[in-house]
Amino acid sequence: MEQVMEKKYPLCAKDYKLYEEVGEGVSATVHRALCVPLNEIVAIKVLDLEKCNNDLDGIRREVQTMSLIDHPNVLRSHCSFTAGHSLWVVMPYMAGGSCLHIMKSSYPEGFEEPVIATLLRETLRALVYLHSHGFIHRDVKAGNILIDSNGSVKLADFGVSACMFDTGDRQRSRNTFVGTPCWMAPEVMQQLHGYDFKADIWSFGITALELAHGHAPFSKYPPMKVLLMTLQNAPPGLDYERDKRFSKSFKELVAACLVKDPKKRPTSEKLLKHHFFKHARSVDYLARSILDGLSPLGERFRILKAKEADLLVNKPLYEDKEHLSQQEYIRGISAWNFNLEDLKNQAALVS
Repeated sequence: MEQVMEKKYPLCAKDYKLYEEVGEGVSATVHRALCVPLNEIVAIKVLDLEKCNNDLDGIRREVQTMSLIDHPNVLRSHCSFTAGHSLWVVMPYMAGGSCLHIMKSSYPEGFEEPVIATLLRETLRALVYLHSHGFIHRDVKAGNILIDSNGSVKLADFGVSACMFDTGDRQRSRNTFVGTPCWMAPEVMQQLHGYDFKADIWSFGITALELAHGHAPFSKYPPMKVLLMTLQNAPPGLDYERDKRFSKSFKELVAACLVKDPKKRPTSEKLLKHHFFKHARSVDYLARSILDGLSPLGERFRILKAKEADLLVNKPLYEDKEHLSQQEYIRGISAWNFNLEDLKNQAALVS
């Protein structure tokens, strides 16, 4: 399927001017940049290929996925090329940044319900598109929901997405253990029968709680504890005293997503018809309600990085394990990769 490209983005680093950093991941940084020939502001993800030399196939897949995608709610790449030891991926610039960064900067207690409904509806539209094309995203969370200056919402970061059609077998479930522990579905953790699109629905439910509270459930615990709590505890929900402000339909939506048996979770398509989304507004409502008055993305990112550095300096990680996960959470990192045998051994030690 050939894409019709209105604009031709240059494939050479000298045609771009890198400005401030606006995001980072395990082996990548994201910069605001100017595409000089087109005089257009873009975002450039710079991946250090030496830091991720084990996963070149994964990177190639991510970039390929991003360039084939064509949906208003999914972030696609304009182009990519190598520059020295780096891979540069040129993408639209989402000036609002991620929902995670917006919450960390200005809404530490989470968003109001109409904002959440609008963000979740737009994210779900992205999932319906991805699932219908055979993709499991595998890392749905507020840190990967980006907002443009006009309020439009795009689901980003295919660092760990997987195409179900890889083998031509639509029903084949995935067995790899990737993602971010707080948002990870129980069946992904258990590794018993593989998993499918329904893993994204669990993550979507966790993301709903994250947008409501300002943080994901269990976010203050180290990864091992998160895994055990997800597997052993009842699923989290909107049932605290502080959740009285939320509607019955929101609580029902979250409960429908956070069912341990994936077969009992709705598909993304069915979920989009949920009556909760009657509360959703237009995207310009998002621009007015949460973006107005925010400082520029680069500035907000710099402040968050300073906070993170402060955590590191003032609380050595070996002294306080909670601070490790706080630090990871602030950064909004994905790509936790676990060694399953190690985990089983650790789990045996934890009574």
